[in-house]
Amino acid sequence: MKLSNAQKLLNPVVLVMGLALSGPGWAEALVKGTLYKDPQCGCCQEHADYLAAQGFAIDVVQTRNLAAIKQQNGVPEKLQGCHTLLIDGYVIEGHVPVTSIRQLLEQKPKIRGIALAGMPAGSPGMMGEKTAPFTIYEIADGMPKVFSVE
Repeated sequence: MKLSNAQKLLNPVVLVMGLALSGPGWAEALVKGTLYKDPQCGCCQEHADYLAAQGFAIDVVQTRNLAAIKQQNGVPEKLQGCHTLLIDGYVIEGHVPVTSIRQLLEQKPKIRGIALAGMPAGSPGMMGEKTAPFTIYEIADGMPKVFSVE
């Protein structure tokens, strides 16, 4: 099917108008967060890039004082990962997959956040193959509880 010159001009205009009309709603739907990482850590940037590809707007802040950020946000030592992400009042520790992050943001449980402890191979941003399911824990008072398994 051949398009006329008018149709060729109209298609981009319709696309631009559609984006302009949906602009404010689309911008509000963008999930914004801040990821704190050590300047030398490359896998943390990989995780930020992974989140950006999933529709998140992530500001990356390089710091040499991650321990203080983790402590300020109540991340227990046994649940710590290599970076700390803050989104919508929650702390997300380590290489947590986006499905668990979205679950947290949709359900809005009364917890501080969630964590994937350590740096498991094959997790988003980490090299290697995934060898076992990822267990994501709640960051809350008391004993850690499983939030999700991916």
